[in-house]
Amino acid sequence: MGAGKTTIGRLLASRLNLSFIDLDLFIEKRFHKTIVDIFAERGEEGFRVIEREMLHEVGEYEDVLISVGGGTPCFFDNIDFMNHKGKSIYLKVNTEVLTERLNQAKLSRPLLRDKSEEEIRKFVSESLKKREPFYTKATVVFDASSYNSHTGIEEMIPELIQSI
Repeated sequence: MGAGKTTIGRLLASRLNLSFIDLDLFIEKRFHKTIVDIFAERGEEGFRVIEREMLHEVGEYEDVLISVGGGTPCFFDNIDFMNHKGKSIYLKVNTEVLTERLNQAKLSRPLLRDKSEEEIRKFVSESLKKREPFYTKATVVFDASSYNSHTGIEEMIPELIQSI
């Protein structure tokens, strides 16, 4: 959350002449429900089963760049599947930068809406601690901490392309 997966993914896909799929949006369109609603109805376990099935479906597509939610690599064999099907990229962003980004955007993120900046920092730190072992299994680990503006992201894309 807040690393820029969708923004960077769209730009990277465009530069590489690939189709772009945001897995969460793909799931929402397929089920005609928001991710929040699916979580509420089926719980995290139910959502993660759906997510895995949809990942395996879109993973069979050709010439596509897929942006996945931050939890996706951490469940089942998802990170291994992604690495088997293509190259996976971990957009590594440090806790302070993520906290700043998420604090600025918390009104549009239901999980963070009522949290203070310190609570967001704690949430980010704990999430990264749990997820980092999965994230670092990615084919490419790319430090995206210093890219904040749209211009900065545009300038980062050639460097990211070189790393893959």
